[in-house]
Amino acid sequence: MKIFKVGERPSWWISLIPFAVLVAALSIVIYVFGSDALSGASQVALMFAAGVTVVLAMVLYKIPWKTFEDAILDNITSVGTSIVILLLIGAVAGSWMVSGVVPTMIYYGMKVIFPGIFLFASCVISALIAVMTGSSWTTIATIGVALVGIGTAQGYEPGWIAGAIISGAYFGDKVSPLSDTTVLASSSSGTPLFTHIRFMMVTTVPSFMITLIIFLVASIVHDAPSAAQTADFASDLRETYNISPWLFLVPVLTALLIIKKVSAIATLFIAATIAGIAALVFQPHIIGSIATGAAPGSFDGLSFLDGFKGLCITYYGSTAVDTGNEVLNNLTSTRGMTGMLNTVFLIIAASTFGGVLVGSGMLQSLTDALVRLVKRRVTMVASTVGTGIFANMITGDQYLSILLTSSLYKKLYQERRYESKLLSRSVEDSATVVSVLIPWNSCGMTQATVLKVSTLTYLPFCFFNIISPFMSILIAAIGYKIKRQSKEE
Repeated sequence: MKIFKVGERPSWWISLIPFAVLVAALSIVIYVFGSDALSGASQVALMFAAGVTVVLAMVLYKIPWKTFEDAILDNITSVGTSIVILLLIGAVAGSWMVSGVVPTMIYYGMKVIFPGIFLFASCVISALIAVMTGSSWTTIATIGVALVGIGTAQGYEPGWIAGAIISGAYFGDKVSPLSDTTVLASSSSGTPLFTHIRFMMVTTVPSFMITLIIFLVASIVHDAPSAAQTADFASDLRETYNISPWLFLVPVLTALLIIKKVSAIATLFIAATIAGIAALVFQPHIIGSIATGAAPGSFDGLSFLDGFKGLCITYYGSTAVDTGNEVLNNLTSTRGMTGMLNTVFLIIAASTFGGVLVGSGMLQSLTDALVRLVKRRVTMVASTVGTGIFANMITGDQYLSILLTSSLYKKLYQERRYESKLLSRSVEDSATVVSVLIPWNSCGMTQATVLKVSTLTYLPFCFFNIISPFMSILIAAIGYKIKRQSKEE
């Protein structure tokens, strides 16, 4: 005798089982593997939870496998572009480091950015670059890496540095009309782009101002290292790399491509290519060292084959240049495209879990149960924010989270006669900015890999990302500039 009807949607309490399994599996994985959990074990936990979901749905509700297969493929297809971008970011990170672009930015940055304002300046610089580029990922992978080097030389803790960079980059990404997440949040809710951006300022600006005050105070009270220590750091950079202002042409050309609205994939590909050419011109001794394993100073000339081999390794593999400074060695080592494969694995695993949740109807059941509890404006916004965060945890991708949250709540906002811009803002205040705080999310893992700072290490210092969801709920409770439309409207 069947307990459930064929085709019936799973109840909310059945729908909670996969999440309970995932939480239990991740807890065991983190306990056993510690900081290495994201190297593969967490991905296995996601796949295991996906398997449990499929078994429950097929056995209890007779949902056909084809439904799950289609949902998984839809999810993976939607993140296909992100996977290509990830690999190109790995290539950019490797080539910009080996070519001397990032070391040059670090070298001159230490002369311009004073320790007493470093965190504040890093947050502002990251925000300005992200507004111009429309991409937090590109900002963090380029100027962010350089700022990590500057902050390390000035004695700041990695968590504080990464927190300042990420806070600024996600603020800039969020308010930029060039940002794909901003466009996605506005379009999926049916809100005009600039209407969405203007309405976001009500919550985003106060969150960012509080963040800047925190970083300014932290910078002022910071005990900076002696000038001699910073000078040693700069000296080691100059002795290892050919530091030249000409290398700034690489980020300048990249910025021009972004301003011209060239696609992210094309921009990153060109950025990696011109950085590779710069590496052959300015750092042939390092390219030769990577190719042969010999000391960088032992090269009188670079052969074609050694140059080709060294450049290929720079793009795809691990590179480590001995500068004589252990801190600098850790900072300038790169893992290229290979270093992004764990993140790609994570995206596929998370997309699989998210796909089977959608295909089984379990995610919809949980959302419906949540919506029934919504009685007032503040609970409606709080539910939206909570769903955006929850979606980031279960799907592992901010794009899926934005689309999922918008689609689940769009009808509710219409029925309650609230303007669509309230929905789009609530989605951005949660699904966009919180993604980087989740270790197994593609954003969290990508930034941890690029900045070489674990997600849990920088999480407490990403003040903008933490404050934004609460600010959204607070403004909803106050009701500032929130109005209900008439039935005619």
